[in-house]
Amino acid sequence: MSTFVIIVTVVVYLLFMFCVAWLAGRNSDNSAFFSGSRKSRWYIAALAMIGAPMSGVTFVSVPGMVMNSGFGYLQMCLGFVAGYLVISFALIPLFYKLNVVSIYQYLESRFGAASYKTGAWFFFISKILGASVRFFLVCLTLQLLVFDPLGLPFILNVFLSVLIVFAYTFTGGVKTVIWTDALRTLCMILAVVLGIVFISKNMNLDFSGLVNSVKGSGMSRIFFFSDVKESQYFWKQFLAGLFTAVAMTGLDQDMMQRPLSCKDPRESRKNMITSGVMQVIVVFLFLCLGVLLYQFAAANGIAETGDKIFAAVATSDLLPGIVGILFIVGLVASAYGAGGSALTSLTTSFTVDILGAAKKGETGLTRTRKRVHLAMAALMAVVIVVFNKLSNTSAINAVYTLASYTYGPILGMFAFGLACKRKVKDKFVPLVAILAPALCLILQLNSERWFGGYKFSYEILLINAIFVVIGLCCLIEKEKSVE
Repeated sequence: MSTFVIIVTVVVYLLFMFCVAWLAGRNSDNSAFFSGSRKSRWYIAALAMIGAPMSGVTFVSVPGMVMNSGFGYLQMCLGFVAGYLVISFALIPLFYKLNVVSIYQYLESRFGAASYKTGAWFFFISKILGASVRFFLVCLTLQLLVFDPLGLPFILNVFLSVLIVFAYTFTGGVKTVIWTDALRTLCMILAVVLGIVFISKNMNLDFSGLVNSVKGSGMSRIFFFSDVKESQYFWKQFLAGLFTAVAMTGLDQDMMQRPLSCKDPRESRKNMITSGVMQVIVVFLFLCLGVLLYQFAAANGIAETGDKIFAAVATSDLLPGIVGILFIVGLVASAYGAGGSALTSLTTSFTVDILGAAKKGETGLTRTRKRVHLAMAALMAVVIVVFNKLSNTSAINAVYTLASYTYGPILGMFAFGLACKRKVKDKFVPLVAILAPALCLILQLNSERWFGGYKFSYEILLINAIFVVIGLCCLIEKEKSVE
């Protein structure tokens, strides 16, 4: 696939995205930027929510994982649906009742200022690192496909990519993100479905042949119940999915800005449940595509595996050019959509939670919000450039591990706040939030030696939250409770 075709594809998609962003963001004010003015239709928000958890990394990684993990990822996706039900009936009514701009404002009303700032800072650290890593990996792909052939440096790649994300979210914020995320979802689904169609056609498979090919591949096993020590064990994956969804969706400002843009809790609840079910279906299609990619690659001498296989097959000359174009569109859509969403949520949380700018009035709030938006974009660009200097697998894995650890304290604080009405000594909450991840790290590093070979997986998030709850129980003030 030529560099010229890739550039034209990217430019055409970006122009279309900017048109959607401009139409969505016209006449936007601070309310529209932070919460979409609570006017989003639930089905549009649901469409946006389907693609929201799927970054460019997800787009290339999920099809590639079937070689080693089969369809086991669906076990975690079923846990996501259970987690979305918890969010729908426990958290959404609470956030609407409090009428919060940032979900971490709940922590201030429940515990105090120290807890509020703690939750906001944990989110900020996690999101800036996680979003930057995801964007960094996509910038690497664009560097390989576009910038290197043109002899352009990586730093220019980063500058242009972040500038694009900054520009289309600068005015509209959440109101823009809703519509561009809906566009992202449609592009990703179209890329996957048509990818399956074209590869099946090349392999002379009709629908029944496609089904039999996937079933007989040896890569389509979904449920794993045999060994509790394995990371693929069903209940570990299911419970991890449940608590990951609650923590990384229900307690994440980035993810919750979509459902909270609906006009009332009922509409928001319909959005959450619908998007959760649809995500399982979309992930299933990604995994089916992965099986076909490996079969096609084996039949045609393509050696790439894992994260590289989708790009290698899609951009090869063995398939119609439209397959490569769809891959580029899906990758760019997921990458810029995720970047724009993260940048908006970082701006919202930093402006409202950390700076407390909501008290400045409309004019002061607008001025502060625009400055913070620019600063967050610059910070994201700097972090991406630093990752490029350090670029190695261990550094990336360390950041993802750190990001997963930072949600545990947030989950623990919300769980304690909802389950117990007692007040705590607020000034010591930051200490608990720091000690809990430290204990989890010690536990994870020694688990095989201490527990007969048992390896902690994503359930370390739950252990993290439990440590926080225990710590908060130790901080309960005598004979004091909240309404």
